[in-house]
Amino acid sequence: MTNQDLRLSVGASPGQRTMAVLFGVFSAAVGAAFVVLPLIAAGLLDRLTGPGDPFASYEEARDLPPGMLPPALQDSGSGGGESGPGAFIGLCGLPFVVLGIYLVLRVLRTAAWLDGSRARVRGALRTRSVDLATARIDAGAVSYRDAGDDYPAAGQRVPTIIATDQQNGRRVTIPLRGMGLGSLPPSELRALADAITTGRPVDGRDGDAHVVANQLRRLAEQPR
Repeated sequence: MTNQDLRLSVGASPGQRTMAVLFGVFSAAVGAAFVVLPLIAAGLLDRLTGPGDPFASYEEARDLPPGMLPPALQDSGSGGGESGPGAFIGLCGLPFVVLGIYLVLRVLRTAAWLDGSRARVRGALRTRSVDLATARIDAGAVSYRDAGDDYPAAGQRVPTIIATDQQNGRRVTIPLRGMGLGSLPPSELRALADAITTGRPVDGRDGDAHVVANQLRRLAEQPR
């Protein structure tokens, strides 16, 4: 096992990144337009149809009785102010903005590194680190759907390694599928197996970790 920081080939392929970024930007742009346009339209409508106001502010009309003030100054003086329905309708666009930004961040930021026996996995918003040599190791799988699949149920189950820190419960998930590849390169699979078994006993609860490591070595010998 080497102590050199090794970047694992996880994440989306260049083509998938491009499509995801375009979709994320489009979703965020549509959501932002949905939020802003009702506010702009309401302002323009008030200017076109609203009555003229001879006073610039309430300070210029503070000597007048409240009943003689224009409606706009009456509302501002009382602190009431009514929000038009457009403002509430525009809030419906916020989930699209958040979804678009999250999708772009997830696709561009997702990465994983192996520094000795310590694995660092970066997601859309944060980075987690777990020592594979001491963590509880489990085999898992995530659903993955290719762009060419015709049906939502189509796709593949991508095997993963789930490493859980036994002290603080921090968990990282490392997919065993490379960028546009069927699996991670053999050298990376062996590096993961070596990181898992470094200084780890072969019996007791650590037996499952050795089983996972042996599966990684077999996959490196016969990559799909």
